[in-house]
Amino acid sequence: MNLDLGGKTALVTGASLGIGRAIAQELAQEGVNVVVNARDGERLAAVAGAIAKMTGARIVAAAGNMGVADDIARVVDSGRREFGRIDILINNAGSSPAGRIHDVSDETWFKSLTLKPMGYVRCARAVIPDMRRQRWGRIINVIGRSGHQPRPWYLVGGAANASLLNFTKALADELAPDNILVNGINPGPVQTPRWDDHIAQGAKTTEAAADAVLAQMIATVPLGRVGTPEEISGMVAFLCSERASFITGALINIDGGGTRCI
Repeated sequence: MNLDLGGKTALVTGASLGIGRAIAQELAQEGVNVVVNARDGERLAAVAGAIAKMTGARIVAAAGNMGVADDIARVVDSGRREFGRIDILINNAGSSPAGRIHDVSDETWFKSLTLKPMGYVRCARAVIPDMRRQRWGRIINVIGRSGHQPRPWYLVGGAANASLLNFTKALADELAPDNILVNGINPGPVQTPRWDDHIAQGAKTTEAAADAVLAQMIATVPLGRVGTPEEISGMVAFLCSERASFITGALINIDGGGTRCI
């Protein structure tokens, strides 16, 4: 399938590992110029070099913390200087620690919510002017199924993701007249370093063995396995393309059938 994305420019946050890296590579393979972002500059530079070598695409590494407004402005400006504009935003940076109500301090709540969802809000605000001028844009928010499946041991992440489900739908309505499409995807269990951390945190919070927590999580997935980052990135690339030009405000679960709500 030709997605006809050649020459577009994308900003992918949280792109040095896992889902973000897979998305950056997928878009590069489709001919997209990609600004990759993460906090670890050294690792990010290595990822940018590897993707550029593999795909032949133009890749720019822009290190920064998406929980810091000044960093967001600097990262977006670096993409504009290099490529002239940002056509596609993939909001992916940010994760929240596991913990019940008495396990999570105010400081941790504020830090988590400043990164996600506020990082997503600020990144969108920064790129929308470019998209409005050209009357074309794509914003994909990588959210998570916990937004509509509350769990007492994952309060922060669930609250952050629930807010992003609402934000995505509302922003899609606002930007539709400008031909800017806004969609969210909700990955279920996906084999990434973040997933390994999630299992370890869950084990600590519930005082269970990590293997038991993993088995419990996989038991919620009808397909009976953990997904791969590439099973996420393919959907993201499709949503960025003209083949998905009538899809906006969608919240798509990519979770092996694990989400039970309608």
